[in-house]
Amino acid sequence: MDSASIIILSALVIGLIYGAVGLLSGFCMMSSLRGWWAEGDGRLVRTYALAMGVAVAATQWLATGGFVDIGKSIYLQPSFSAPLMFFGGLLFGYGMVLSNGCGSRALVLLGRGNLRSFVVVVVLAIFAQMTLKGLIAPARVAMVAASQAGVKANSIPALLAVAGMSEMTAHMLAGWAISSALMIFAFVHPAFRQSPGQIAAGLVVGLLVAAGWFATGYLGADDFNPTPVTSLTFIAPIADALQYVMLSTGSTLNFGIVTVFGVFAGSLVTALVTGRFHLEGYQSPRHMLRSAGGAALMGAGGVMAFGCSVGQGLTGFSTLALASFVAVAGIMLGTAAGLRGALRVRPLAAV
Repeated sequence: MDSASIIILSALVIGLIYGAVGLLSGFCMMSSLRGWWAEGDGRLVRTYALAMGVAVAATQWLATGGFVDIGKSIYLQPSFSAPLMFFGGLLFGYGMVLSNGCGSRALVLLGRGNLRSFVVVVVLAIFAQMTLKGLIAPARVAMVAASQAGVKANSIPALLAVAGMSEMTAHMLAGWAISSALMIFAFVHPAFRQSPGQIAAGLVVGLLVAAGWFATGYLGADDFNPTPVTSLTFIAPIADALQYVMLSTGSTLNFGIVTVFGVFAGSLVTALVTGRFHLEGYQSPRHMLRSAGGAALMGAGGVMAFGCSVGQGLTGFSTLALASFVAVAGIMLGTAAGLRGALRVRPLAAV
């Protein structure tokens, strides 16, 4: 198989597995934080923390072993706009609460027959393209130009290397410390330790992030036909997937597009096999308006933040990029604003 075929096949397998795991476990950052902050149930947030820890450990191991040059990814650029990435994270996090889930969760729920998620996916894709290349793009580019700054060290390992530590040791130490802290946070919770399904979900999703890096950065590496080094992320890929559906003769498949199709297919097959498939719609026009508004914020904010709750919260975070820490902080603060406080999104029954 040529490198392009390897990447496409890998993306399909990764997407299928993610779709199945996402449906069976309810894996989602927004659901995790809502359960923890609003409902007092910390199991799902531990699942997310475990996925982060596994992704960090596995990704740093791949980088240390020379299997993947994660420095070629979009997350480890020599300069970035911290204000714009934080602002984009805020928009994404608040939009995630309005839409009751992120882009990846919408794909999973769409496979289960949730027609609300169809609206979320389409609106998210439209606003992501508008921010990437359309009406919002000039404003985004202007904000980047006004606030972008170069950095001497663009990741935690790079900071340690600047302090005099060898590159390999920096990757190993930073990866071990951060992944250990996340895993301890996960397993210190008694209810989580008694939830084998959630433990399995966290392990699998974390390994899928590493699998994406390995597929695009090692298995599919080709000096004569270079492809982006990337892994699980859903904002730009959902936008590209919608464009591919409409203009396939002028587009080519890539890792992100195939992952999107794979997640939907994995969820659909799992829902049909387990009897979970059933059609759902909106309760009212205001429900639809709120959901579509959240999708618009996620599409625009996700582009500004260079990723979503998966693209930055797991994949970007696994590189230990400083930009990813900024984006994740914005996402979490935006989610917190939507779940608690004066800007809290009211339950549908009260709308």
